[in-house]
Amino acid sequence: MYIDSHCHINFPDLLARLPEILSRMSENQVSHALCVSVDLPTFPEVLALAESYPHIYASVGVHPDYEDTPEPDVAQLLALAAHPKVIAIGETGLDYFRLQGDLEWQRERFRTHIRASRACGKPLIIHTRSAADDTLRIMKEEGAGPEAGGVGGVMHCFTESLEVAEASIAQGFYISLSGIVTFKSAKALQDVARHIPLERMLIETDSPYLAPVPHRGKTNEPGLVMHVAQCIADLRGIPVEVVARHTSENFFRLFGLPPAPAALPA
Repeated sequence: MYIDSHCHINFPDLLARLPEILSRMSENQVSHALCVSVDLPTFPEVLALAESYPHIYASVGVHPDYEDTPEPDVAQLLALAAHPKVIAIGETGLDYFRLQGDLEWQRERFRTHIRASRACGKPLIIHTRSAADDTLRIMKEEGAGPEAGGVGGVMHCFTESLEVAEASIAQGFYISLSGIVTFKSAKALQDVARHIPLERMLIETDSPYLAPVPHRGKTNEPGLVMHVAQCIADLRGIPVEVVARHTSENFFRLFGLPPAPAALPA
């Protein structure tokens, strides 16, 4: 059993093929998927998917790349996160790669999400790119981790160094690996995959992006997360079933869900 801990199946190119997407999940033993919010206007689409299928969950948040979009406040996030199928806050975080200039608004948005997470008790989904130092600093300042009174969460689609991974784990966060780990050029990330504890690891597709080898360059989907698990298993020299078991158990533990998988639709 595999779990895609981060996907965007509400995006048009996947939503148009939803029956096929869900069927392939079942065929490939992907029991659950977390459909992640990127802004407030499209959150209803994310929630509708989660309400329609027992094995699909939702998050609520505004991505750091979305500059011209309604800005969330803590009260809004708390109201939307009260729904039982919403299991996380995010994705949120910092991205200094795609946007430049004065990004204080990005940092303030990140703080808002952390405060909402602390208030509602639901984990964070954090995106960080070319901003690791500020990301870790704000996480610490706002008390995002369990030892500081927060809930913790996951560093999604992780692409940073082993040092950043260890610093994130020290704050109580999980590390989620995507199809990038299967790319031949991703040597540093493969080193992360070899060394971080299995007890702190998740797997994801971030679909429709970043399809893993042997599907690189094609549209990604949750059913392909098995290739991420197989790559990690090969890197560590262990059976893929071990990676599948640990990452599935970690998903249920992090998001406070019962460990028994929901029945997949026929």
